[in-house]
Amino acid sequence: MRDIFVLAEHRRGELRDITIEMLTKGRELAECCGVPLTAVLLGHGVDRFAEKLASYADTVVLIDHPQLENFNSETYQAALSPLLEDRQPFLTLIGHTAFGIDVAPRLSAQSNIPLATDCIDIRCEDDRVFAVRQIYGGKLNAEVSYENAPQYLATIRPASFPVREYGLKGEIVRTDCPALKTPEREFLEYVEAPAGEVDITQADVIVAVGRGIKEKETLPLVEELAKSLGGVLACSRPIVDAGWLPKDRQVGSSGKTVKPKLYVAIGISGAFQHITGMKGSDTIVAINKDPNAPVFNEADYGIVGDLFKVLPTLKEKIAELKSG
Repeated sequence: MRDIFVLAEHRRGELRDITIEMLTKGRELAECCGVPLTAVLLGHGVDRFAEKLASYADTVVLIDHPQLENFNSETYQAALSPLLEDRQPFLTLIGHTAFGIDVAPRLSAQSNIPLATDCIDIRCEDDRVFAVRQIYGGKLNAEVSYENAPQYLATIRPASFPVREYGLKGEIVRTDCPALKTPEREFLEYVEAPAGEVDITQADVIVAVGRGIKEKETLPLVEELAKSLGGVLACSRPIVDAGWLPKDRQVGSSGKTVKPKLYVAIGISGAFQHITGMKGSDTIVAINKDPNAPVFNEADYGIVGDLFKVLPTLKEKIAELKSG
């Protein structure tokens, strides 16, 4: 069996979280299969990223060229195709992001490599690859197998895997960039969405509310709990639809994907759309008066009770712990 490749993703001078998540999973797969893990880095003036990647991968293949400074699927495809043809990696992982959704199908079509998209897990067994994807809007997980082929491609959903540190010292190999034509599409500029009051994707502690809080006037009570825990306030979709919190606070398949150290779900039933966005959290605490609420299936700790009675008690206990 040959190498496992991970395509690094970076933007505006930052290595994206999905890259480290894929390298962590890639390292697990590589150790299981007894093969090397290779990180592939395309860009211009990105040596600092190569050093970071080398702590996870056995080898970092660096292709540096001015035309690769900003992502363009045409130029990335032109640079990657010869590399995949030459090195023949067994499996290549690409983030299921705007970046990966654009370039992965192009590579698959050009090189005739089977592709599984939006995978939440992946494993190798007897020279075969099995991918786990969600179907029926996330209600079911399906494990799918590829047809036998020399190579495989998979795009990985962000926040599907926890991150680990390895502290390796992989070799950084600079590879000449193939001749690149002037692409039909031209990069102009990045246009960022308006910044919200807080970025819930970066929070270590999130306290999220659902329709179970009953009215907007309950929000200050919950926000006080969030602040006492050093966290931020988030919500499920019904709260945004009601206009009680802005869209940038929404967690779920139509909102943001988060993976804090602590996620407290208050009055959230646990519809699969919401679970999709928070199941990667380290510890999940659910508070709901319905003992059959689906959210308890995902929770590490659950409290069945009236949130209006539970929250004041929680605040008191937190205050006692802080004072002690």
